[in-house]
Amino acid sequence: MNDMGIALELMGVGMVTVFIILSLVVILGNLIIRFVNRFIPEVQKTAVSMSASALSEISPKKQAAIASAVNLVTKGSGRVIRIEKR
Repeated sequence: MNDMGIALELMGVGMVTVFIILSLVVILGNLIIRFVNRFIPEVQKTAVSMSASALSEISPKKQAAIASAVNLVTKGSGRVIRIEKR
């Protein structure tokens, strides 16, 4: 019975240790994310205008439909920068 008690104690200590280490990883990860989001601003890229050839190949209705679909799927966070035919 003594061997079983030692085994259970060792298993309990190991599980608690793993739980504590994983909790620290999650907490530190969240703190790093908050720090980066607060103090390091995101670089804003300017939108590249579409070339005249690309505009002439795709009709304005199709361009509007594609831009609307991207806006709907990305919930306003995506932008259409360039449309190319392949």
